[in-house]
Order: sequence, then C-alpha cells, then structure tokens
Amino acid sequence: MTSKVMDLIYWKDMERTGMVLTGLVVGLLSLFQLSIISVVSTLSLAIMCFTISVRIYYKLLHVLQLGDGVHPFQSNLELDISLSGEEAQHYMQKAIVLSCSAVDTIRNLIFVGNLFNSLKFLLLMYLVTFLGNLCNALTLLIIGVIAVFSVPLFYTRHQDKVDSCFIAVQAHIDNIKDFLHRLTQGGGPPPDPTPGGAKPKAN
Repeated sequence: MTSKVMDLIYWKDMERTGMVLTGLVVGLLSLFQLSIISVVSTLSLAIMCFTISVRIYYKLLHVLQLGDGVHPFQSNLELDISLSGEEAQHYMQKAIVLSCSAVDTIRNLIFVGNLFNSLKFLLLMYLVTFLGNLCNALTLLIIGVIAVFSVPLFYTRHQDKVDSCFIAVQAHIDNIKDFLHRLTQGGGPPPDPTPGGAKPKAN
C-alpha cells in the first residue's frame, strides 16, 4: 500500500515537472521567432488574465454565498520573501567573495599564473569556438533547461551504472592530467610509490 502511494506521489511530481519543462521549452523556443520583449509581455498578459479571472470567480462565489470568500492566492501573498539585515549582509558578502574569486581566477588564467591551467583554458576556449559555430546561446539555454529536468531523473534510475562510468572516466582524466603535469615539469618518471623510494628486493 505504501509503495503504491509513493508511486502515485512520484508520478504526480513527474507530471508537474513535465508541465513546467514544457512551458519553459515553449517559451524559449518562441524566442527564435519573437523578441524577448514580446515573449515577456505575452507571458505576463497570460498570467494576469488567469489570476484576475480566478480572483473574480472566487469573488462571485462569495457574493452568491457559494464560497467562503478566501483569497485564492492568499498563501502566495503571505509568502515571506524578505531578508533580515544579517541575511542580506551575509548574501552580499558571499556575492562579493565569489566575484573577487572569479576575477582572480580569470586573471591567473589570462596572465599565465599557472602554465598548465592556462593551457587547459586555451583548449577550452578553442573548443567553445566550434560550439559557437554549431549553435547559439539560446540553443544552449534550451538544452540546459532540458538537462536540468531530465538528468536527475536519469541518474536516479541508473545510479549504479552512472557512478561506475564516472569512476572510470575520472580515472582516465587523472592519468591524462598526471601525464601532462609530468610533461610540463620536464617529462620525468612518475614518483616511486614505495616509502623512501626504496626498491623491493627481487627474490
């Protein structure tokens, strides 16, 4: 009985997620044909028409004594979205720290603070030029939105296989990074894993 209830809740959540995903994708696809101003204004009109219609409907029910007159969006109106002074200061400090850290990282990459990291950044920018020739930022945004909703579902269904693939890929990446690091350091042999560099005696 419990598993059936959990399955029902799961599929209801998936239905809501699918509706949100469909709305986002349709809105983003409309940007290919319309300007962002037209899309935002049209969506705002649709939302306002819906909320005003529902508000008038509940008002009529109250006038006809068929309802209790409760505001249909009272929970949304009472939702606390304010920040205290300490919370605002905390988030502001966090944003400043992240911004300074990003600027410092970009500075080190551009001015070759670390040769290996700068070479990786150069390779990434080179690959991004090919990506820019294939699609624009809007296409990448649509792909990102689809991935945000679909990747977690895929991971929960195939967690063991995905984890094993990630471990194998990470091992190959570590080997390549180790090889490139030794290459930039002069191409010496890998360090001896035995303590003190002592070689095991042959029998």
